[in-house]
Amino acid sequence: MSALSPEEIKRYARHIVLRGVGGDGQQKLKSARVLVIGAGGLGSPAIAYLAAAGVGTLGVVDHDTVSLSNLQRQMIHQSAGIGTPKAESAGEFVAGLNAHVEFVPHIERISSENAARLMEGYTLVLDGTDNFGTRAIVAEAAEEAGLPLVSGAVSMFDGQVTVFMPGGKSFRDLYPDTPDEADLPACEVVGVLGAVTGVIGTLMAMEAIKLVTGVGEPLVGRLLLYDGRAARFTELMY
Repeated sequence: MSALSPEEIKRYARHIVLRGVGGDGQQKLKSARVLVIGAGGLGSPAIAYLAAAGVGTLGVVDHDTVSLSNLQRQMIHQSAGIGTPKAESAGEFVAGLNAHVEFVPHIERISSENAARLMEGYTLVLDGTDNFGTRAIVAEAAEEAGLPLVSGAVSMFDGQVTVFMPGGKSFRDLYPDTPDEADLPACEVVGVLGAVTGVIGTLMAMEAIKLVTGVGEPLVGRLLLYDGRAARFTELMY
């Protein structure tokens, strides 16, 4: 990876003067290859902040298209983009924000059949999908590929985020039993406050940046829970 250009040095000045990140950390971000699964409520803020931070290669997996009901929380998409594949819409947002980021759209639904292929060549995965079955598939594939995984979820006024590291606590440790889908109503049914996805998606980006730069202590083996109504965070060990 080439050195930071004068324009990049100016763009990332607040990172470069930040103790613990600095030029070395910014270079690590530029060298990183991060895959975001889902360009929806969680993926949108994660994509925005990772692109702004200068992640060198940013891949996005999403098979869906932008719809009007997405725009209450999926803030990288626009009304004019309704009907556009979300991965393409995300790419347009990233291009407008930071031309130094190489964006790779993957317009397909992730599954057990293609997850390993989609993750190939990346160094870190973020999972912003909205159903338990897909999250389990992503976690298993990341574990098999030896990739760190930042995993988030939201419902109504609440959210959660954690980090799975290769060889450490796994998705199965956090969820030893597969819940009944009937007990996990979709956001289309119960709703979700848009800003909650912003809180959790931004926390996911923060964890990713920490993992790339080596700054701080990631949420490994810890589940951070957010109660939006009470404005309270709770941490659980697993």
